[in-house]
Amino acid sequence: MAKVLFNGGLATSDPVTAPVMVVGQVKHLNRINWDTIKAKLEPRVNKELWTAAVASLSPSPTDSVSLYMNLATVAALPAKVSRHNTQSRAHSITKIVKSLTAGSNETVVVVCTTQDMYASGCAVARAYSLYSRKTVGEPPNAQPRPVREVQVKVEFLVVDGEVGSARPASLSPSDKQALETSCEAIQLAARLVDAPCNEMNTTAFVEEAVKVASSLGIVPTIIRGEELRERGFGGLYGVGKASVHPPALVVLSHKPVTSTKAIAWVGKGIVYDTGGLSIKGKTAMPGMKRDCGGAAGVLGAFSVAVRNGFTDTLHCVLCLAENSVGPLATRPDDIHTMYSGKTVEINNTDAEGRLVLSDGVAYAAKDLGCDIVLDMATLTGAQGIATGRYHASHMANDQTWETALSQAGRVSGDLSFPAVFCPELQFPEFTSAVADMKNSVADRNNAQPSCAGLFIFANLGFDFPGVWMHVDMAAPANSGERATGYGVSLLNTLFGSASKAEMLQTASPVTQENGMVERSSQEGGLSKKIKLK
Repeated sequence: MAKVLFNGGLATSDPVTAPVMVVGQVKHLNRINWDTIKAKLEPRVNKELWTAAVASLSPSPTDSVSLYMNLATVAALPAKVSRHNTQSRAHSITKIVKSLTAGSNETVVVVCTTQDMYASGCAVARAYSLYSRKTVGEPPNAQPRPVREVQVKVEFLVVDGEVGSARPASLSPSDKQALETSCEAIQLAARLVDAPCNEMNTTAFVEEAVKVASSLGIVPTIIRGEELRERGFGGLYGVGKASVHPPALVVLSHKPVTSTKAIAWVGKGIVYDTGGLSIKGKTAMPGMKRDCGGAAGVLGAFSVAVRNGFTDTLHCVLCLAENSVGPLATRPDDIHTMYSGKTVEINNTDAEGRLVLSDGVAYAAKDLGCDIVLDMATLTGAQGIATGRYHASHMANDQTWETALSQAGRVSGDLSFPAVFCPELQFPEFTSAVADMKNSVADRNNAQPSCAGLFIFANLGFDFPGVWMHVDMAAPANSGERATGYGVSLLNTLFGSASKAEMLQTASPVTQENGMVERSSQEGGLSKKIKLK
């Protein structure tokens, strides 16, 4: 198990006992003085070797040079990134660290600008996955591989401006806490997503949420099984009722006395998605253990926010269910009454995520009285087609928050790009002759990710007076066969203005004063403001 820790400055170490990788853009690596970096390399590497190695780097898009027996390595990040990418090159950092790790106690030195420190630190954590069921030995004596406690120390060299030498970063206790809690939460979220459903069923996920709540001094609200039906959660109950493990709505609430508004983060937690009676094919079903990525990300993000002194009321709402096949499974043509009171004709049981989230956002508005409701989900396969493997797709009923989400994605490394928000042209896809709406679109060529989000928004009401945001992160929730912990850094950057951590405040695209949210705009030098009700 790798624990990611952060140091201010560069501690002296020998690559033989503490392997080291130095990662940065070539132009930044060239600004490192030997007298600064030698603390990590001597006595195994001398100045001439270091200088020659940096000079030989030719990233396309990345490159690396071993300085000493693969125990000391310098690696180059891409020289250029586009305006829709993160300037931190976070995805490249993760790939480089994952490919170069020694699998033991080691140090990662990241050379970057001050504004990229948070995203870069989080990127390192994504390289160290916690979940494994690998064994050692040969049958019949194979045994679970022993868990190794490994410490990964991350240190920064900061380069600001276009000239001047790279200097060791000075991290305050607040900075270290923001970074370390974020990395811990990213690894938690990834572990929950990587774990298979025979381990991470709804009951186990509830237990994980209870552990997080207990660590924060919070008593969670848990509505489970038949109580969901009795209380009117027709969407969540209908999706999960066929499973051996009952569906559940889990709510963790943080209510500081400093609060001026209430915010809800609502996560889709489908611990396994067979598709229900509209069953997935044999090639489409593997990997559906990852359909809880939204809930995992929200739970991890909530933990970071509270541990860093979130100053507003914050609710973590987890909508947990297993979409199973069985005698009790929802049938196409069934009609469910949602917690919002709306009725839904089921025409596709594999469009289940929007059903559970609709109950979650309605609960956030009706019972929790939230001013801002953000839902996050691995919602549609079409998201990956629309915005790709690295960018989530997001929507909002307010353009300023929509823009802020894009900016928070670029700053945090959890990239996201806006989807079309046009209810009058897209919501008619759900027209039903016998209910208020169907749960799946008539025309799959009419912006599926947008339609899915609008279904959820319809259960808040298109005239919802507060702010609604929706993040579909189906593709970036995993990279290959490993989860990424997507959402933890995105949400804590987006709402960083409510944090007591200076690093998160600085990263946030919004500022908060006297019940107002203000975002500086590059468009004409104007500032836009939203008054929160």
